[in-house]
Formats: sequence, structure tokens, C-alpha cells
Amino acid sequence: MDAAPPAREHVHRRAGRMLRPPPQLSVSEWAERHRMLSSRGSSEPGPWRTSRAPYLRGIMDALSAPHPARRVVFMKGAQTGGTEAGNNWLGYILHHVPAPVLAVQPTVELAKRFSRQRIDPLLEETPALRERVAPARSRDSGNTMLSKEFPGGILVLTGANSAVGLRSMPARFLFLDEVDAYPGDVEGEGDPIALAEARARTFGWRRKAFLVSTPTIAGRSRIEREYAASDQRRFFVPCPHCGAMQWLRFERLIWEKGDPRSACYHCEACDAAIEEHHKTAMLAAGDWRATATAEDPHTVGFHISALYSPVGWLSWEQIARDWEAAQGKAEDLKTFKNTVLGETWQEQGEAPDWERLVERREDFPLGVVPAGALVLTAGVDVQDDRLECDVWAWAEGYSSWLVDHVVIPGSPRGPEPWDDLARLLARDWPRAGGGAVRIAKACIDTGGRDTAAVYGQLRRLRDPRIAPTKGVDGWNRAQPVQGPTWVDALVDGRKLRHGLKLWTVSASAWKADLYRRLWLGRGDAADFPPGWVHLPRAIEPGWVKQLVAEQLRTTKDRRGFARQEWAKLRERNEALDCAVLARAALWLLGADRYGERFWQRLRDEAADAPVLRHQLPAAEKQVEQTSPAASPAALRPRAWLSPRGGWLR
Repeated sequence: MDAAPPAREHVHRRAGRMLRPPPQLSVSEWAERHRMLSSRGSSEPGPWRTSRAPYLRGIMDALSAPHPARRVVFMKGAQTGGTEAGNNWLGYILHHVPAPVLAVQPTVELAKRFSRQRIDPLLEETPALRERVAPARSRDSGNTMLSKEFPGGILVLTGANSAVGLRSMPARFLFLDEVDAYPGDVEGEGDPIALAEARARTFGWRRKAFLVSTPTIAGRSRIEREYAASDQRRFFVPCPHCGAMQWLRFERLIWEKGDPRSACYHCEACDAAIEEHHKTAMLAAGDWRATATAEDPHTVGFHISALYSPVGWLSWEQIARDWEAAQGKAEDLKTFKNTVLGETWQEQGEAPDWERLVERREDFPLGVVPAGALVLTAGVDVQDDRLECDVWAWAEGYSSWLVDHVVIPGSPRGPEPWDDLARLLARDWPRAGGGAVRIAKACIDTGGRDTAAVYGQLRRLRDPRIAPTKGVDGWNRAQPVQGPTWVDALVDGRKLRHGLKLWTVSASAWKADLYRRLWLGRGDAADFPPGWVHLPRAIEPGWVKQLVAEQLRTTKDRRGFARQEWAKLRERNEALDCAVLARAALWLLGADRYGERFWQRLRDEAADAPVLRHQLPAAEKQVEQTSPAASPAALRPRAWLSPRGGWLR
């Protein structure tokens, strides 16, 4: 038989190449071949080099399709490349293992930002992906902000705060980013991680989930819980002097006090000093080793701190500087432990000694705003037969003064106590040194047996300074006050749909914040530290007991994982609840969001005039406050903030 013509042989070879399955690459191999880093999302644009962060290779390879792991957990510090490893995995799926993918960020807004800043550059700068997803401008391209269609699959981005987004589609692959910032319960439908993982069950052994996050609070951290259930891998590196393999611990980073430039890592075997420049070779020779036995053999866990950050990213010297700068500041120490060490923070939930707080009361009168205070907020706790209201003054650094404690008798079902509250909010509080101040924001707890009636009364008052709230046992520090959501209100015996805005307050987070400030010590310092809680001598010891009436305790949930919850030490805790609400009111004013700009604006206003600009105009101060016939509408402030700028609105 004659040999096939050369043209036919060429066709056969070409057809064979087309029918041959693609090479079975790992995620790290795919990234080395195809990934291009954009200048929009990377400080080192250009081709991806796993050699810059060798510890990412083991994590990415566990995400590869042939690897038997079904759940990959990555608990990390900042500046370690975890998000880029996840992006490489997404690119690998789009190009090499097409399938439905669900990528979840803490909120829908963050998902949109992630799409713009991470996914779009990934698609645009990587040639192998550019041809897989049509340009967003194309008609019917399937490329939108939160959805990217590609041959054989789709990438959907959503937020953990959207129950609809979490159950919108089946997904073989899940990328769950910053899981510690997820809400505890999404729209009453349960844990967002469980909702997302339910989307992948139909894919059986082929499914895979990547959970990545910096940790937060011990006993509440999702990533800590998931890592504890894994094989708990650590990245072991060799000592350049003796060759002993070890994983890097912060206590082995040693420097002369006040001289972070002297920071060196000391080997745990030979105690020799290891310089920063040794890190590159150490990382290249490192490997991941399991330190525990996983409850689920298909779950692998990785932990790494910023001590491993490659040379040129975050240095040991800078880590030493950050540690020294955080001393004496509980919030900064928490941030350091979470973001630099990649470890959870143990809240100091032990209740401060109430006798010590009574002894440290100060000689300033109730009912007068201290000269150093810049803004007033109030917290109102609703009881069956009264309203309890505490007025707090605030200054930069969240230093606070209890200005007054007011008990308003009367059933919250009737209008009388609410009219008295309206008069209280219309009151001018004298300021030491001259002038007067009014309450800028008041948070009112609407929980209890008379919630519907409380909604109706607050709707009747229509005071823009009032923020109706409900408390939840949450630790959401990124968004400790959420909302508003619309609720129905009972007005004059009829239900008014969507009649009131309601805010949700993460009570646990604010209680821990208060306790940290109550535990502050002065030592030999002449001045009070930022965040000090000032209590007047006139306040009764019984009120002080209420302020520290709860304690943080560690319990076990139904799955056996540790969790932390607040438990009562005493029956009455109204002062604690009011303090939490007053701090939430300050958050709503923008103190946490605007930071230094918030306080600087208030300082400027205090310097310009004896009366702060956020007070009511002088003409409105003539409102009769003592007449019981005065209606809430007459007492309602019409311009408690000056319209100029509108920066606090």
C-alpha cells in the first residue's frame, strides 16, 4: 500500500494534536506559564514567579484538580500573597479546568471591588484568559461586574451578606475569601460558609473549596476553627548556620529595645542570629509539614505569618517597629497579632473590678460636659416600666466621660416616657468653660416584649438624631453597626409597612471595646491615656456594678468548636447596654469612618465658637423643656447639624 501523501500526514498530525487532552498542569505550573501580574494590582508587575514566595507552591498545588484535597484552608498574615494564590487558582480553572465557580467576598460591595481590582486585571493582562472571556463592552458578552461566562463554565462573584447570591447556582469550585469578616447569619438563613458549600455537594469528590483569611478573635474566628480541624501544616525552613528545620515564631525575632534595625531571627537549635538577607535561600529550601491529624482526611490547612514575607515586601525591621509602636494600645496589638502574625486575638473578657472603678471616680459634676469633650451621644435601654438613658461625651482617641444618668419612668407602650425623652434630647447641656452642647446621636434598644409599640413611638417622634437598634451577639468589627433595614411600625393602632429604619448593633464587639478601655492603666503617667473612661464621683456604685455586669466566657458549640459568649455576672446590666449604644451612636456619626478628619473638624468648630456647630441654632434653644403639654413635634430639632458641608450626614 502506498504511503500517505505528505499533506495527509500533516492533517493527521494536526488532528491528533487537537484531540489530545491538555497537559495536566498544577496551579503553580499554570501560573508560571501563563499568569501576568498587572501594575494595577501588584507592586511587581510582569510574569508570575512562584520563586518570590515559594511557600505558595504547596498551597496552589493542593488546589490543583488532581490533588485529593476537597477543602484547602489558609490562615495567614498580611503581605504573604494569599489573595494572588486564589487568583491564580481562578485563572487555572477558567483556562484549564472549566466549571462553575463561586467566589465569595464579605459583602456584595467588596465583591464588586474585587471584580474591578483583581478579576478584570487578571483577565485583561493574562493572554491565555483574554480570549476565554468576551470583553465587557461586547453585546450579550456574558461579562458583567459579578458574572464572567467562559467556555464550559461561569464565574459568579457575590457577598456573604447576600443569601440569594449564595444559593443562586451549583458550583464545583468555591473561593471563600476573608471568611472571618463574614456575617454570623445571612438574612436568617444560616452560616454563609455552609450555604456556599451546599452549592458544591452535587459535584461529589470533584468539588474543591479554598477558605482564606486573616484571623480575628479567638473562639470566634472561622479560619481558626477550620484550620484547627485540618492537618495544620507549617512551613519549615532551614537555619543557614546549622541546617535545623523549623517554622518561624515571633518570639525568636530579637532586637535591641528601641532599635528595630537590629532585628534578627535566632535559630531555635543553635541560637545563631539569622539576617534578613538569608530569608530568600531559606524560603527556597523550605517545605510544608503537617503538625496534626485532620478530622477530615480531605481537608488540608496551611498557616503562615508575615515573618515569611519575601525580601522587599514586609521586613523584619518593620515588623519590630510595628510591635514597638503597638505597645500600650490594645487595638493596635490586636491588629498586629491578626495581620502580621496571622494569629487570633484573645479578648480580655474578664470583667474589671468594680471596686477599682469606684475608687478611681473623678471630681467633675454630673450634667456638665467637660471642656475637653467634643461631641455628645446617648444610649437608651428600654425596660418594662422605664427608659434608662446615659449621656456620654467623647474626645479624640475615644476618651469618654459619663455626663449624666437619667431614668425616665413609665411604660414604653405609652407616649409619656417618649415625650420626656424628646425633652431630654432637646436639652442644652452646659459645657465647662462656656457654651452648651446638645446630644448629636442617640441609639435606642428596641428589643423586649413591646417592640412593636416602641417602633410606633419612635416613628411618632421622627427625630433624625434617634437611631432605633436591635442588638445581636456578633463580633463584626469591620461593620459593627449594620443597616439600616426597614421594619413595620404600629402607629395609632394600624400597621405602617416599612415605617421605621432599624440598625443592627454587634453588641459583643462593643462590649469588648469598652472592657479594653476600662482595663487601661495610667502607671506613673500624669495624663490619662487615650480611650480612658472617666466616671464622675456622683455616680452611684450600683451603676458601676451594672457597667461591668457581664464577662466573656468560652463554651463549645454543637460541633465541639470553642466559641465565646457574654454571660451575666449580675442581674442588672442597663449601664453596660447604654454604654454600648452610646458608642454605636458615635460610630453612626462617622468617628470610626472619618477618623482624624472627624475629630479635627470638631476641634476646629470648638475653637471657632463657644457653642459647637452641631448644636441647634440659638433660636431653637428657647423651646419650653418643662411643660408637659409640649409635643414631640415642637421639640424636634430641625437643624441639629449645620447644612454647610454635610460631612456628618
